Amino acid sequence: MTTTERPARLNSLHVFAGLLVVALVLRSTITEALTAPVVRTVATVFVAICVQALPFLVLGVLVSGAIAAFVSPAALRRVLPRRPGAAVPVAGLAGLALPGCECASVPVARRLIGQGVPEAAALAFLLAAPAVNPVVLVATAVAFPGEPGMVLARAAGSLATACVMGWLWQRAGRAEWIAARVRSPAHAGGGRWAVFAESARHDLVSAGGLLVVGALVAAVLSVLVPTSWTVGLADRWLLAVLVMAVLAVVLALCSEADAFVAASLSALPLVPRLVFLVVGPAVDVKLVALQAGTFGRGFAARFAPATFVVAVLCGVAAGVLTLGVR
Repeated sequence: MTTTERPARLNSLHVFAGLLVVALVLRSTITEALTAPVVRTVATVFVAICVQALPFLVLGVLVSGAIAAFVSPAALRRVLPRRPGAAVPVAGLAGLALPGCECASVPVARRLIGQGVPEAAALAFLLAAPAVNPVVLVATAVAFPGEPGMVLARAAGSLATACVMGWLWQRAGRAEWIAARVRSPAHAGGGRWAVFAESARHDLVSAGGLLVVGALVAAVLSVLVPTSWTVGLADRWLLAVLVMAVLAVVLALCSEADAFVAASLSALPLVPRLVFLVVGPAVDVKLVALQAGTFGRGFAARFAPATFVVAVLCGVAAGVLTLGVR
């Protein structure tokens, strides 16, 4: 009997070895490039953003892991009103007590639906938990020490987004848009401490990588983008709002760290940066992928665009009412 050999697959070790060889061959060129003033400035801004955001990111993933391991979604179901319309804002406010990142909120919402929580309430919780929890609000206050209104505006805009989307789903959503598998109870294997460790590790790896990418992009933008461009956006308020909303979707930052990236873009007005903070935890490229994989592509194709529009409008409204047009 003969066995068929499988072709060797390219893995992370091969990639690391290849990058190491390239680095050794181009060592002199890389060393010379790293001494350039622009690169030094980018590195300084990048490290500053990461150092500011990392404690909140670690705290967030630890709390998220503890919730996944020790807090049953059934506890939220017991405190929700029976009427779905009234359950939506209560589920949104529950995000104040149950922090977690965007990646964690998707499986939690799936478990809530599986345990019989109304879909509108579960979706409201999905949008609110990563955006209005204490870790995120404290991080926002630290990132904007001279603008305490940003904390209130962010909480109001994000909570409004969650409630509006919950009520929209209650009125216009259809059961067939969510995959049938979501309504079956989900069971997690392993002990509680194993679930805690795995959830925290997963969230830290995924969110930490996104923080690094976002901090690097913000550092590059702060150095390489001409001042005249940011001044031009400051004079074009509506364009600045749209640019920051799209940037939030593309960067896909963790909600525990996005405030520090927004604060680094100090040349822009406050309201466009607030829209960045409201849109990011509600809809971005990684969330669309997670929602498509968890709830189905039909759900994501409808829910994500609607969430984007609602988040932009709620962010602008909260910013104008709280901060004024600035």
